[in-house]
Order: sequence, then structure tokens, then C-alpha cells
Amino acid sequence: MLTPQPSRRSILAGTAAAATFTAVPSLGTPAHAAEPQAAKAAAGYRWRNAVIGGTGFITGVLFHPAVRGLAYARTDIGGAYRWDDREARWTPLTDHLGWDDWNLLGAEAIAVDPAHPNRLYLALGTYAQSWAGDGAILRSDDRGDTWTRSDLSVKLGANEDGRGAGERLLVDPRDSDTLWLGTRHDGLLKSTDRGATWASATGFPGKATASGQGVTLLVAAGRTLYAGWGDGDGTAASPNLCRTTDGTTWEAVPGQPTGTSAKVPIRAAYDKHTRELYVTYANAVGPNGQSDGSVHKLRTTGGKWTDVTPVKPGGTTTDGSADAFGYGGVAVDACRPGTLVVSTNNRWADIDTVYRSTDGGRTWTSLKDSAVFDVSETPYLKWGADKPKFGWWIQALALDPYDSKHLVYGTGATLYGTRDLKHWAPRVRGLEEASVVQLVSPPVGEAHLLSGSRDIGTMYHERLTASPSRGMASNPVFGSATGLAQASAKPSYVVRTGWGDNGNGAYSNDGGRTWAPFEAQPDIAKNAPGPIAANADGSALLWSFVHWDGTKYAAHRSADNGATWSEISSFPKGATPVADPADPTLFYAYDTDTGTLYASTDSGRSFTVRAAGLPSGDSQFKLVAAPGRTGDLWLSTKGNGLYRSTDGGATFSKIDSCWASHTLGFGKAAAGADYPAIYQVGSTEAITAVYRSDDGAKTWTRINDDAHQWGWTGEVVIGDPRVYGRVYLATNGRGIQYGEPA
Repeated sequence: MLTPQPSRRSILAGTAAAATFTAVPSLGTPAHAAEPQAAKAAAGYRWRNAVIGGTGFITGVLFHPAVRGLAYARTDIGGAYRWDDREARWTPLTDHLGWDDWNLLGAEAIAVDPAHPNRLYLALGTYAQSWAGDGAILRSDDRGDTWTRSDLSVKLGANEDGRGAGERLLVDPRDSDTLWLGTRHDGLLKSTDRGATWASATGFPGKATASGQGVTLLVAAGRTLYAGWGDGDGTAASPNLCRTTDGTTWEAVPGQPTGTSAKVPIRAAYDKHTRELYVTYANAVGPNGQSDGSVHKLRTTGGKWTDVTPVKPGGTTTDGSADAFGYGGVAVDACRPGTLVVSTNNRWADIDTVYRSTDGGRTWTSLKDSAVFDVSETPYLKWGADKPKFGWWIQALALDPYDSKHLVYGTGATLYGTRDLKHWAPRVRGLEEASVVQLVSPPVGEAHLLSGSRDIGTMYHERLTASPSRGMASNPVFGSATGLAQASAKPSYVVRTGWGDNGNGAYSNDGGRTWAPFEAQPDIAKNAPGPIAANADGSALLWSFVHWDGTKYAAHRSADNGATWSEISSFPKGATPVADPADPTLFYAYDTDTGTLYASTDSGRSFTVRAAGLPSGDSQFKLVAAPGRTGDLWLSTKGNGLYRSTDGGATFSKIDSCWASHTLGFGKAAAGADYPAIYQVGSTEAITAVYRSDDGAKTWTRINDDAHQWGWTGEVVIGDPRVYGRVYLATNGRGIQYGEPA
């Protein structure tokens, strides 16, 4: 999501969702038990984010027009947040959404009611694809502390094209009980009971299609409502901006701009002092794919349109590159008539900026030209360079209605803010949106945690309460991580793989603090970097290759830190290599397509079938080796429960206490226990939750609660080998959660 190449998070999250989220059996003791002992609840677990800071696409920010210091933010896959001005941090509002509601962690739109400051509305739904569930409306009377939910019969698309466009949810200024909701493929909806029920709005001229963008924005200009339509072209026959003055009759706005630069209305803002509506346009809905755009204003009292575009796309930069981009965010100053800001979007050649005007758009100043950044709180934003760039994917843009110099804008990685229009710093305390795919907790050393994420690569966490001081692992920088492994008997040796521009693999001899790139790599690595494993002493690496579209390739082996590689024809293509924690000659791999366990006894040079006829067909099978033991393997399956082998995979026994297991990991043993603590994301008949077992999976205790669920959590869970009870959980949009017994 942070580079102009296809979004790794978007693609991978969608693929996982399509393959994974089906009904599952239960985890627990036999069905006749009223309350399975295996699923008893734990008291007193405290959950927090391991701090990275931001890390995802902030798609919208909304200052409350009637309450000083109150604001809300939405993200594409990480839910919604409320700003606490006194604490200067964000409070997550949707962590209560559980596994079955994973698709609701994408926040499509936010709405507030100026007449009722405590009322808040969210339109939730991450994907509009056939495999995703319908959207939902959450409404609150206490600013998001508690919610009432109304399920929709249509799908929303908070992580699809157009997710950075305007708010698609609006409280009618004439009647606080009336709400409007713009959808991607089902037109404009209306509710007259505060979002409890919805029906199609009559008379709306936009014709919904299964492949279109639908409504891109809703905004009130006094008592008149305006709706952007992403599937028009601005002509009378196909308008892209419509309005209603009575809430019943809709019409195309006369004289609206036409042409490529004004094809799609992205966002709009109303200056109540001058009675002018400002609209940003682009030739595509974005955030990617825009190469043209404009800014226009409409004097609502007379109907006059004026082109106020700061800089027209299509020129050339100083190095001769084409300066192609669209326009994204727009916000007006509630205190100063004629003062507003707009942002460019998808401007990769000359870098995006925010323009400010104090004369109604006649003249503009680029705030990028004088910007001074302080990213010391989130060093990863330098992206391996000397300093951060101004931003990309700038579509969320908001001005504090009580402070003309308090301006914030979202990017593909963070939210920047200023109080003087010159000095900028991230405003993301409490807001964590990483999609995490790897976690390692070293048994020794400074860091208790290493992580790998989509979009922000690999990080070394010296502390859990501050963003890693080294930022994103460099040499090379990865846009998205695909593999992270530590040599169990030599924890100073770590390897990582991912999508990078200057190499796709690296190794570390100091526990992940510093890195050296592999001297060479297989040709396929650039287009299909996959997971990697290091054997117990770090003398052999196995690298598997899987393209983001699911295509699998032959794995390769290196015995010289990646200087040379040889193909392993006997390794099952696309499988995740697993190293034995105690014996450096042993590797394992599970072929999910056939339900076959393969093993190598020659440090990964060759593999043979060790066991067949195991569960198959589930892309979420995970093979995990218990720490400090040879041949102690656990197979976690979502639809078939949990299996264990103590003979290196020759035989497996089903664990009776477990009916469905999504991911599994180990941590420090409980006092007096002779086996590591086991952590699991698993399912009972009622809920998918996080569990811990201190007795080798005989019984389980639930360690999260209904307020801390975070949607889909099936990627990675591990315990800390040095701290009993501490568990790290990878989420798809709410970063790294870690829990400890209170």
C-alpha cells in the first residue's frame, strides 16, 4: 500500500479472506459438556499494541464541527479511532469486532451530527467482492464507547479502489434522524431511523453497476446535499455531481466541469462564509491510477463554477519525468473565509503536496516547500533514506474548525499534523494499522520481538512501548516482508525475505539489529519471494517461492549466507520450510494441497515423504516445531483441529481438546511445568479467540475478551520465551497486539 506497485496488503488480505473465512468446527471437550473446560476464560489479561505507529493508509479524518478537540479517523483495514485531545492519542473504536466480522474492520465512512455531539456513525465493510460479507452500520450515543449495530444487505469496500474518497455517510442537516449512505454498487441509500433500516433513495440519477465506483462523496452545503458519482462524466446525460434541496428530488448540478481532469469527484468541502463548494477531481478514483485532475469551486447561491486548480497535471519535472497526478483532499477553514487546502495524489515524480490558499483559490502556496519534519517518534517513516518525503496517497485532509493552523493529512503510512503550517510530525499515538505476517521472539538479547509486516517490512523492537529506533530494516529495505527466521541454537543469526527494489533477502549476525543482503538470489526471488527458514545452527537456509497471485515455484537452498543457491526439486513447491529447533540436519515441510509431511535429514538438500493422508486443502495449515526438542511437531488446521507428532512427522495424533486451530505458537513454561506454554487462535462453537495451555494442550484458557478481538487473527501467535504469560499476536490491520497477565 505504500508503493506505486500493486498493494501487497490489499492483494494478500483479499486472497486470504477468499480462502479462509468459512464456518469452522469447535475447540473444546466433547459436545455434551455445557461449558468445555478447554475454553474457560482467563481473568485479568491486559492487551496493548507493540508500538510501531500508524503504518497503514489513513483514508479519512473528520474534526467534529461543534466540539473543540474532538476528531475521528478511519482506515482501510484497521477500523476507526477517536482522538483524545487531552492525551494526544487515538482510541480504537472497533477492536470488539471478532473473527466472524473480519470484513467489518475496514471503515468505509464516518459521520457525526453537529446537533448531537455525542452521536457517531460508522459504515463498515472492507471488501465488496462476492466472497466477503455485507457491510454494517454502527451507531453510538457516547462517541464510540458503546455501539448499536445494523447489518446492511449491501457490500462496502473500505480496502478497494476509491477508499480515499470523501465520506459516503452523512447526517441530513434538516433532520438528525435521517442518514444517507453512498455505496459502490447499490446506489444511494437513505435511513429515517438513525441508520437502523435502509432503503434506496428515490429519484437519485446515478445508475448503479456491479463494476462501477458508485457514490464517492456526500457533503452538506447549508441545507442542500451534494453527492459525487464516480461513474459519470460530468455531462447532462451522465452527471458526476448531483444535489437535492428537499431530500427527495435529485438533479445534476448545472454547469459541472467535464473532461478528463474532472471525471471523478474525489472530495468536497463547503465554505459557509462565502457559500462556495470546493470539489477535487481526478481521472480515476484512486488512490492509484490517477494521472490527471483539477480543483473547482461552485458558488452555490448563483451556480457559477470556477476552475481554481493550483497546478495542472501533465507538465514535466526537473529531471524530465512526466508530472502526472490527480487531486485528493480538500478542507476549508471554518474561521477564515476563503481559506482552504487541497492535496495532490498519486504524484510519484514530483512527490505529493498540500496547497493552501487564502483568497478562494486565486493563488496557492505549496506547504511542502517550507515543511520541516520530525519523525523521531516513528523513524521507519524515513524508509531507509536520510529524511521522509512529504507523503503519498494524500486523500485524507482536515482542518481543525477551532484552529486555523492545525492541519492534518493522511498518507499510505501515517497521519502528519502541524500547528504552524511549517513543522510537521506524525499524529498516530494509539493508531496502529500494520498487517503483520511474521513474529519472532528471541530467547536472548536486547529485543524481545522481531516482526515482519506487509508494506513496512521487518522491524527490531528494542522496546514494546516505542516505535523501533532503527525504523524499517534496511540493506535492503522491503516494502513487504514474506519471511523471517532465527537459528534456534544460534539466535544471533536471523534471516528475512520480502518484496524489495534492491534485493529480496538478507541476513543478520547480531540478532536483527543490522543486516547484510544476500550476495546472490535465485531469479524467481524478485517476483515471488516467499518464506525462509534457517536450520538450528544457521549453516543452511531454505527459501520457498510463492507469487502474490498464488503461483508456486521450486524452493532453493544456500549454505553460505545466500552467496550461492541450489534448487531443491524434492521440496513441495510453495510449502513453508520448518527447521528442527535442536538438530541442524532436519527440516520439515507440509504440502497443504495433498496433506503430506515431508522431511529432510541432510540439512535440506533433499526431502522425502514422512507421512501422508493428513488433512489437506486448507491454505491456513501451519506446521510448528516445539522449541528445544527434536521432532516435536504440531500441525494447526482450521477445519480439522490440532495434530501432534513426537517422531519427526512419521506419525501424528489428533489432540482431543482441540476442534479447530488457526495458528499456534510457544512461550515460556509456567512455573513447575515441564512443557512450554502453548498459545493458539482457535474456535469454539460460540467464538474464535486466543487461548493458552500450560499442560501440553490437555486444557485451554481463553486469554482475550470480547472487547479485544481485532477481526482476523489467524496469521501468527507466539509466546515470549523469557516471560511467562506474555503473548504476541499478529493482526491484519491492528498491528501487533501483546497480552500479559495482570
